[in-house]
Amino acid sequence: MARALHHLALGARDVDALARFYRDVLGLAERTRHHHADGTLRSVWLEAGGGAVLMVEAATSPDRARVEGVGQGLFLLALRVTAEERPQLEAALATAGCPVESRTAATSYARDPEGNRVAISHHPLT
Repeated sequence: MARALHHLALGARDVDALARFYRDVLGLAERTRHHHADGTLRSVWLEAGGGAVLMVEAATSPDRARVEGVGQGLFLLALRVTAEERPQLEAALATAGCPVESRTAATSYARDPEGNRVAISHHPLT
């Protein structure tokens, strides 16, 4: 039976701001918003391609340490882009205050507004 990614969830101190980053800077379409009973924002779900969803959820636990390099557990969220899109997205990241920290021939690495490591990549997966 074939498997595919269903969703990824990111805890956020500021759900709306982090969702705006992934929507407005990296181009993920917003699918839906969910609220707590008191009306405060609980989560924003964004289209992540191939039917998968990126769920930005209100954090309920203390901050975690910033991950450098390869950490235990999830340490990078990489989005597929074309080589032609990469320079425009690098510029959008810089404009959003999230400049590229490092690059390889096919991948650019930055941090989202909450410090999560994010990449834009056209590296072939074959």
